Amino acid sequence: QLQLVESGGGLVQPGGSLRLSCAASGFTLDGYAIGWFRQAPGKEREKISCISSSDDSTYYADSMKGRFTISRDNAKNTVYLQMNSLKPEDTAVYSCAAASEPRGVFKLCIIREVDYWGQGTQVTVSS
Repeated sequence: QLQLVESGGGLVQPGGSLRLSCAASGFTLDGYAIGWFRQAPGKEREKISCISSSDDSTYYADSMKGRFTISRDNAKNTVYLQMNSLKPEDTAVYSCAAASEPRGVFKLCIIREVDYWGQGTQVTVSS
């Protein structure tokens, strides 16, 4: 069964940090661009960042630049999202997604053409 599994979410205080992981099961992430997205209650899903498979180039949504960092470790078949200086408005379900190369970052972060979605992990920022 091919799937993406997110982990690392939880409750964190404002100003804190979390690192989310997106692990592939049943397939290798090599050859797929991976993106992180989030959806807060009552809001549409929004993109955070995407990373290519071919050259590790990255894309960040303008509003996400500075506090979020995406990275990947193909040897561990995992992509990470480091989140710093978290705010209550960052509270959401965070999901990862995969799109096959070539042009995987464009597919994910620009036209939202996704091959696989994870089920998401809850991040709650609250004191």
